[in-house]
Amino acid sequence: MSAKKNLGTEQRRALLATPAGWLACGFGSGLAPVAQGTFGSLAALLPWLLLRQLPLPFYLLVVVAGFAIGVWACNVAGRALGVDDHRSLVWDEFIGQWIALLPLLIPALLPASGFAWWMVLAGFVLFRLFDVWKPWPIRWLDRHLKGGLGVMIDDLVAGIFAAVVLALGL
Repeated sequence: MSAKKNLGTEQRRALLATPAGWLACGFGSGLAPVAQGTFGSLAALLPWLLLRQLPLPFYLLVVVAGFAIGVWACNVAGRALGVDDHRSLVWDEFIGQWIALLPLLIPALLPASGFAWWMVLAGFVLFRLFDVWKPWPIRWLDRHLKGGLGVMIDDLVAGIFAAVVLALGL
């Protein structure tokens, strides 16, 4: 199966029937017919609204645990689909988006006026830009690492790039 091909009905059911598949496809957001990465990144904003209430160390713990579990889930789901990085596997977008929005949780980085929703939009756009554009070393990681780690690591780095640019722009 090509990584570009949409999943059939049976493949969708099989993916959603397992905890690994359910998580790897971003609770179903990766099953959108087009722009799966964008839908996954949008879906990541919903849990972020809750996660942002956590103290920063706990937030970081959730991101690290989410990354580790994502490596496992995307590896299992990718093997089940027969494609390492099928476009329906969007848990990496969740983790990358949460990293991109990290500067919004650090009060010292926020402007004097405080938090504003345009900052979330900026973080979202920056993450999508780096995830699609894939400047070095993101592209290298995407091409050379396979399995669950390969799925997850390029979005982790794209999230870091987006977070740095967002922090500089605040």
